[in-house]
Amino acid sequence: MSGRQRDVDLPGAPSGAAVRDVVASDEEWLVTAGAPSAPDVPGARGSSDESGGRVAVDPVKALMHRHRELCDRAVDPLEIAAGLEAHGVTDRTVARFRHRDVFSLAEEIYARVPRDGETSPGVPAVKLPKAQASWAVLALLPGAVCAAAVTGLRLTEARPHLAATVAVLGVLAIALSLRLALGRGPLHTPHAWRTTKGTRAWTCWLLAYALLGDGLLGSALTGGPHGWPNGDLDSPWPVPLASLTALTLSCAPAAWCAHLFAVRARRRLAAGRTLKEFAASVRPLLLGVFGLFLCALGGLLALCGTLLDEPADPAAYAGIGALGALLLLARLLTVHGFRHAPAVVLAAAGAAEVTAVASVFAGRLPGCSFLAVPIETVVGAWGPGVVPTLACGAAALVLLVHATRTLARASAHAHHGGTP
Repeated sequence: MSGRQRDVDLPGAPSGAAVRDVVASDEEWLVTAGAPSAPDVPGARGSSDESGGRVAVDPVKALMHRHRELCDRAVDPLEIAAGLEAHGVTDRTVARFRHRDVFSLAEEIYARVPRDGETSPGVPAVKLPKAQASWAVLALLPGAVCAAAVTGLRLTEARPHLAATVAVLGVLAIALSLRLALGRGPLHTPHAWRTTKGTRAWTCWLLAYALLGDGLLGSALTGGPHGWPNGDLDSPWPVPLASLTALTLSCAPAAWCAHLFAVRARRRLAAGRTLKEFAASVRPLLLGVFGLFLCALGGLLALCGTLLDEPADPAAYAGIGALGALLLLARLLTVHGFRHAPAVVLAAAGAAEVTAVASVFAGRLPGCSFLAVPIETVVGAWGPGVVPTLACGAAALVLLVHATRTLARASAHAHHGGTP
């Protein structure tokens, strides 16, 4: 029986009346499907009044029919609770069924669903994501490959042609290692939730701008670009090798932070008894994990800058930190099934960087010098790194506010088959 076609006897309706093709929300449907609302409803479901007419149906059974696919594939009551909440069922609505919250209703539904090979409808333990050596090692791979590529560039900087070959091979190796790292573990997205081509394209642009954008913008403001980008700090177009290395090394703390968030959220989902209680406990967890990642990324930036003997550039470091925060939040939302907001925000951040660079070149046209004035003023005050800092920082702030709302839902943490 589908969710849009049901045969339910309504209280007070003529005998044999049916409800078909109802397009209202679950909360409205639960009220019209026979959920008891008066305090003096007889204890037996489906009881009859003095005239012999049917007063109420079994509302829980009707709900099970409406969400039959969810109930059949659920591995624990928490997944049913998450699914009900995703369909608009609230604690206020559940009170009509003489249940204190969505969790207790989900436990009854789970106990009443027949399953082969089970002798008792006991509630199983919550399945928590487990840390595995495979994805833990793969998360370290991008940073290791990038460190090797940077070392090769430093060793071949006196031979430009060989250095160019090392740079091309290094970029390809880093891209492959990133694909492997994101293909498994807590940062892996299920097949149905994979990012779109547009999202991947804007992500690649943001990473490319982190590598070459500051040098390109700074050179454009001085009448360039001149020459080719390289790792020489005295070059008019330098490449921030320390920032790039730190960003790739941050894949490991990002994976561990995502794993920590998933495990703690599932535990709090098991311990919570109301949706509000669960949401109130998950928001501080999300903010704490997000802050932990920022601290790890900041430490990696300082460490790589020291090892590669690059002077600290607060604006550039802030831009890399904002980019890392944006990518982590976008990946967390995508992993938990929310793809639209990350796609829009990543596109907005990338478009802002494109506009900044394009406005400088457009300002060279006759009569269009005013187009470059805002960027010239901002960059003259804080340096080229202020552009990714503002673009990615604002985008990350928007995603953080969105994540505190969406990732605090029980439906965001339901078990989804092969999802780690």
